[in-house]
Amino acid sequence: MKTPVRFLLLTLSAGIALGSVAMDKNTRQRYDYFYLEGARQQAAGNYTAAYDLLRYAQRINPQAPETYFALATFDAALQRDSLALKDLKHAIALDPNNAYYLEQLAEWYVKNNDLDRSIDAFEALWQHSHDNTDALHVLLQLYQQKKDFKKMINVIDRMETEEGLSERLTLMKMQVYEMMGDKKAAYRALASLAKQHPNDYSYQLMLGNWLVQHGRTKEAYHYFAGVLKDYPNNTSALSSMYDYYQAVHEEDKADALLMQLMKSKDTPSTTKSLLVRSYVQRNEQAGGDSTKVLKFFDDVLSVPQADQTVYAMKAAYMSIKKMPEDSVNAVYRQILDLWPDDAATRVSLLQSLWREKKYDEVIEMCKPAKEYNPDEMAFYYFSGLAYYQKNEEDSALEAFRQGVTQINDQSNPDIVSDFYAIMGDILVKKGLRKEAYAAYDSCLQWKDDNTAALNNYAYYLSEDSSDLKRAEQMSYKSIKAEPNNATFLDTYAWILFMQHRYPEAKRYIDLARENIDSTENNATIFEHIGDIYAMNHIDSTALKYWQLAKDSGVVSSTIDYKIKNRKYISPTDYKKLCVRATVKSIRKPQGQLRRRRH
Repeated sequence: MKTPVRFLLLTLSAGIALGSVAMDKNTRQRYDYFYLEGARQQAAGNYTAAYDLLRYAQRINPQAPETYFALATFDAALQRDSLALKDLKHAIALDPNNAYYLEQLAEWYVKNNDLDRSIDAFEALWQHSHDNTDALHVLLQLYQQKKDFKKMINVIDRMETEEGLSERLTLMKMQVYEMMGDKKAAYRALASLAKQHPNDYSYQLMLGNWLVQHGRTKEAYHYFAGVLKDYPNNTSALSSMYDYYQAVHEEDKADALLMQLMKSKDTPSTTKSLLVRSYVQRNEQAGGDSTKVLKFFDDVLSVPQADQTVYAMKAAYMSIKKMPEDSVNAVYRQILDLWPDDAATRVSLLQSLWREKKYDEVIEMCKPAKEYNPDEMAFYYFSGLAYYQKNEEDSALEAFRQGVTQINDQSNPDIVSDFYAIMGDILVKKGLRKEAYAAYDSCLQWKDDNTAALNNYAYYLSEDSSDLKRAEQMSYKSIKAEPNNATFLDTYAWILFMQHRYPEAKRYIDLARENIDSTENNATIFEHIGDIYAMNHIDSTALKYWQLAKDSGVVSSTIDYKIKNRKYISPTDYKKLCVRATVKSIRKPQGQLRRRRH
């Protein structure tokens, strides 16, 4: 609970004297001491001491409003709402002209969704001080919640009295009349605004637009034509006249005006965007003639554009209509020719090229991107992934390392995490396990649920037979996230196997087997099934999967031994066996040579 500075200033300066006039000097000094000490303790955060001191001050002078108000803040903080309200009302009863107390009571009712009492409290606050227009603004919202439109008009009238006539208040009044369904009153309010500002064409257009919306098109035309006479190229007036032609079904004039607006360098991009959406929507309602829409785009783009808005909308339309990807990409390339630093468009093009597996083009597209947008992580990401797909791992690693230098607090955690994850995979392939594990650690710092990284990191730890408990935890997290992922299940089963927990390993390798993706190369999973079944004494099935692993192209130094001898052997034991065999083969010729010498 933190005491507002405003409250402390009020209580420490003006508040104390309010209830003290009837006290003798000694009593008043005692009251002042305990009250001030309570306020000081409250400001210092010693709330228990402060509460006790204020309660004692209240007993010394039960007519002091400031103590009730201070205690109300404690009761509210402790969620003793009835006591807080009682103390607050008591403070107001003792000091009915204290605007701050009245404001707190009003806000208390608002916070507790007591609409009627909120209104009464803010009305009392307004009556206390007519220059408190904040109270009027709150009242306007409260009456709107009650849909009491007449009271809303009354509040706006009071605002006009205090603040003077203004466009904002007149428009507010017009909107309330609209909510009431009083079109005549709404028109009078808007017409009066236009009359007050005869030289400001925006009010004439505002009135004209309102007339079009309410079917009074002939009157609207008078206002639009009047503005265009003085400002023939004004885009707001032309847009309003376009809406007018649409409303009276003069399609040819509307289309001509639309093209004039779309080709004008003065038409804002936001207006062009709205006009394109309107045109496309009308085309869809008429049957959806995409050739007509494409011709519209081409006509508009036949003149230079201030920005890429229309090009981007053309590409979006073509994508929605599922037009050939090469055609959409051609529009993206047009944009990049004119605005090469448009990162969003370049990313869209890269995504398309990636789907088509055009990795060389992805790499070439990323090169200028890094110059125009050096801090955009996506370009290093696409570049690195493309090199990785081409098995150019050194180039991939360099691209990711360049991207890492651009990481900051605003970087996308998903992308940064993947950066480090792929770097880890590459470093493992290069035999740099220590650097790889550091990359995985960085990956998981940015995104601790990166399942692919959790799985790979765990598997490589199991290969090293190091920190198997941590490997198990990471692997388990990945299978919880993706319980039907055969690769993840295989990793978890293998880590259990490495801990000699063979029955548990079998349970999870069976789940992996059930979820195998037949389109993938599953040689490693097949070999693991054989290993785990062998250690669970299911030898015939083990042999079957070892043979399947060999036929699938598994890269394993032990597979032939396991098939020939029908038993599992670890890579470590197999190496020892090979060493002994080598030593034996070396010793044997030496012995034969000695015999020949004899």
